[in-house]
Amino acid sequence: MGKVGLVTPPFESRRYGPGEAVERILPGYFLLTHQNAWANRLISFGEGLRYWGDRRKFAYWSHAALFASENGEIIEAVDNGVQRRSVEIYRPTEYHVIHLTEASKEERDHAVAFAGHCLNDYYGFLTAISLAVTLVTASKFCFGVDGQMICSGLVARALERTGAIFPYDSWHMLPADLAESFNIVPIKGASKGRIPGVNQEVIARSN
Repeated sequence: MGKVGLVTPPFESRRYGPGEAVERILPGYFLLTHQNAWANRLISFGEGLRYWGDRRKFAYWSHAALFASENGEIIEAVDNGVQRRSVEIYRPTEYHVIHLTEASKEERDHAVAFAGHCLNDYYGFLTAISLAVTLVTASKFCFGVDGQMICSGLVARALERTGAIFPYDSWHMLPADLAESFNIVPIKGASKGRIPGVNQEVIARSN
């Protein structure tokens, strides 16, 4: 499942605590945050198996989404499908925004175009189960369905359009893998705030 090598595009990151509004967003940036859906809990379980010791801090994150516009629209994969909505939905909770400081507009547009195409896709339940089995058994056997996405897999595959190369196959990337790749370390003791439901204020959804 793993790949040799890692290329992370130059970036800056900013933390937004509960109640803070996002600033200076460009399409192609992404965020790491939290979700409580059962699929995210399964992902968090798997992250705990891959990340332990000093690396366990990266398993703090359970959700990722890609910015699709300057006004804060995001594209994300949740257990109800791939959907578009505003980042404002996450204002009550905590998230980190990763700014790709040297990615060209063309590269970022390609990332957004890929994510937009994924609005035709469904949530990758089999991928989430595959990840859990792989991490429990230390097997390299992976399975899933073409046209299905988990949140971090969608973001990782989009970021490949900006030159990113990840240590795992992108469709199998976890939120913690993105966090480690970009060194997004949570603040110890910080409040997660109120985590929004997956059905709130959806603009468009695959199903």
